[in-house]
Amino acid sequence: MSATEKNSSNAPSTHSSNEKERVERSEEANVGVEEQSDVPLYNAHIDVSGVDERKLMRKLDLFLVPWLDTDSPQLYGLEQSLHITDTQYNIALTVFFFSYALFEVPSNVFLKRLRPSIWLSLLMLLWGVMMTVQGLVHNYGGLLGLRWMLGLFEAGLFPGVNYYLSCWYKRSEFGIRAAVFFSAATVSGAFGGLLSAAISNMDGVGGKPAWAWIFILEGLLTVLAGVASFWIIQDFPDTAKFLTEAERTFVIRRLQNDDQFSAAGETLKLRYIWQSLLDWRTWLGMLLYMGSDGPLYAFSLFLPTIINQLGFTATPANLLTVPVYALAGIMTCVVGFVADRRGQRGYLNIFNCCIGAAGYIILIASRTPGLSYFGVYLAACGIYPNIPNTIAWVSNNVEGSYKRSVTLAMVISFGNLNGAVSSNVYRSVDKPWYRLGHGIVLAYIGIGFICSILMLVFLKQENARRDRGERDEVIEGVNEDRTDLLKNGKFASVEDAKREKGDKWSGYRYTL
Repeated sequence: MSATEKNSSNAPSTHSSNEKERVERSEEANVGVEEQSDVPLYNAHIDVSGVDERKLMRKLDLFLVPWLDTDSPQLYGLEQSLHITDTQYNIALTVFFFSYALFEVPSNVFLKRLRPSIWLSLLMLLWGVMMTVQGLVHNYGGLLGLRWMLGLFEAGLFPGVNYYLSCWYKRSEFGIRAAVFFSAATVSGAFGGLLSAAISNMDGVGGKPAWAWIFILEGLLTVLAGVASFWIIQDFPDTAKFLTEAERTFVIRRLQNDDQFSAAGETLKLRYIWQSLLDWRTWLGMLLYMGSDGPLYAFSLFLPTIINQLGFTATPANLLTVPVYALAGIMTCVVGFVADRRGQRGYLNIFNCCIGAAGYIILIASRTPGLSYFGVYLAACGIYPNIPNTIAWVSNNVEGSYKRSVTLAMVISFGNLNGAVSSNVYRSVDKPWYRLGHGIVLAYIGIGFICSILMLVFLKQENARRDRGERDEVIEGVNEDRTDLLKNGKFASVEDAKREKGDKWSGYRYTL
């Protein structure tokens, strides 16, 4: 057993079977080094024997609040009211994704440097303001400008919240939390359809069309949530005010026991950013997430339109999206729960891709509304669970708080950039069956399928190399005679190796 694990005996944790195997492999690979290391215990003077882990986890889940999303009001006359063409509408959708993708990486760095209670709340507040003002536009130029600003302020929310949650939970606990957070946005798509249907009855009130009231009212709700979030959102574990000092210490020790060595804090250094940029998993993760996020945007932006073209008018089309989003949310949470328990995130990704592909094959081949509507359900069940599952998979395999913040932001921003493609694949000329759009989404799912297999194979190979000792470092006073290992680095202690190498440390095992 490693010195870290010995000293952390005051912070017991419940391991899943696959996590136990990972820890055992880690110990076997480095037993000669770790037994002689002396890794200091975080806050050694703090007694955490009185902390109940189950009650603490319930407390964390209660205080770490998810934030909801809104949907697009295309079907209530925005194009006609602003006198814009179908092409101009798609351009307005596209502009959003450029600013959205561009600012995600710097936003995550700011989040780590600043307090989440300030940064995330400010982003939410400004996002709500832009949403509200968007309901006041009178021309195409104003719509483009506000879509750009909306993307700018919304950019940091999704990657920021996922990174923030990853700083609180063990790797085997993060997936279900990411799934619940994402499902909140998914379910908001369901209730957003109901809300849009209700607000559509305000058409003409105050001289404003229905789509304007949808933006104004949903935007004002977001503004209120943003203001409240300054008091609701908690900061990182080492400074969280809702925890006692013993509870903060317990949280950090259990994270460090889970190979999250940087949980106690980390100073920003340029090399952490370079570590992310030079890691092959970052780039493969970007392609992997693209294969999930491209279909997501195409699906969520045009689901009401697709249903509308099957013979339903605007309000019934929005109402028929509700059970689709509800089922997608349930499946997302089920996959997140199973992935945390079994640790097989890559295998689940592959399975989900097959389900999503089956749905789009039906959509391409079908010529009856009923069968197409069934295909929509399959597509949703394959697309939505892969978003948080992929994020959790990437997060699980990156150690170093700044490196993880940059990696997650790069992966998510590249995926979001593909929303610029997704927002243009469903053209009016392809009504009512949209073969081209469905075919492009199917190609995206194929990319996700292939990249999931590649990531799984490469991570397995790397874990095997570490099990064989090929990645072991030279530790002063322990194995200095092993000159063949100098290529892996020489360190004064195991603690130094962990801190300097992060997930490249020989005792770290990747989640499959």
